[in-house]
Amino acid sequence: MTLSIGMNLLPVFLTELSVEFGGETGLSKEQLGRLSAWCFAGLVAGILVTGPLADRWGAKVFALLGNVMTAASLVVTAWAPGYGWLCGALFFMGLGAGVTDMVLSPIVAALNPERRTVALNWLHSFYCVGAVMTIAVGTVALRAGLGWPGTCLVLLPLPLVLAVLMARERFPSMVDKSANEAGVKKERMPVRALARRGWFVVAMAAIFLGGATEAGMAQWLPLYAEKNLGCATWIGGMSLLLFSLAMTFGRMIVGMAGRRADPFVMMACGCAASVVLFWAGAFFPVAAVALCACIAAGFTGSCLWPTMLAVTADRYPNGGASMFGALAALGNAGGIFMPWLVGVVADWRDLHWGLAISAAAPFVMAPMVLWMRRARVGAARVGAARASVRA
Repeated sequence: MTLSIGMNLLPVFLTELSVEFGGETGLSKEQLGRLSAWCFAGLVAGILVTGPLADRWGAKVFALLGNVMTAASLVVTAWAPGYGWLCGALFFMGLGAGVTDMVLSPIVAALNPERRTVALNWLHSFYCVGAVMTIAVGTVALRAGLGWPGTCLVLLPLPLVLAVLMARERFPSMVDKSANEAGVKKERMPVRALARRGWFVVAMAAIFLGGATEAGMAQWLPLYAEKNLGCATWIGGMSLLLFSLAMTFGRMIVGMAGRRADPFVMMACGCAASVVLFWAGAFFPVAAVALCACIAAGFTGSCLWPTMLAVTADRYPNGGASMFGALAALGNAGGIFMPWLVGVVADWRDLHWGLAISAAAPFVMAPMVLWMRRARVGAARVGAARASVRA
């Protein structure tokens, strides 16, 4: 919930920030997209730095550090004197979020080795709960006249209190250190070894596209609703809140479904439905229907990121925090690339086409997911045959 502050507060205030930091003409679409890109760049940097260190030093120190950095960045962001300062403050806010994000998934995966898909979808659903909270606070603060600085300070207690609470907890090891059937202790599989596995390379590409699917719509939805669909400013903020609620319900439903659903089929269906909804949201002639399609895309794309983490952890259970770091970095790299690309296309054509181009991400991801399913089934059959021969 805390790390969602940095990722979801900015879209609510894009119009206000454009006027405040862009003068009479306002910031260009590319400059607005650059704000999101700086935030996601910090997120990726935090993940890449934290992954290997968490395997060595444990998760607790980084869980605390991430929350403290987020709190400090909220204070600096509230009083940024210019556009450059704002970009820098958002980078460090993303950095704190990245440090936190890096350790949460491996912690929950380590605590729930037999039900990772369920546990990780529940975990990531609370990112969406945090997004709903952040967007609700931002929307209410916008209507109350508190503005960007006041909203940052209102949200400040959450990371501070969470750091105090986490300081009292014990954290699990990031690697399964139990012995195998032969009595040999399991060791962490380094990322270099994982990178030589074709299945893992495809998983990294797929989670990049999953992150692009989620961020392409989320970062631009309030501005799109206001400027292109003709909605009031508060409706734009509310649309992102509803988008996040849709993601929350989608991930919770996957969490409740447990092992009854094939995770790969579920992701492929989510990709196909997202493509349809992205295009409907971009081009449907009735504004209310287009807005509903944009919001519904939050539901269909909700399972892509956490489920991809879960199926990869199931295939490589000793990848450790470094493996989660590589996956999360690629997923968030998609979050950097797609909002920026939407802004570039919007400047070249318009925001309708900008959102439409982001449908390419789930379109390409769907066949990757189905290939991973076939490869996993084939590998399982080979493993069973070898075990039968040994027996």
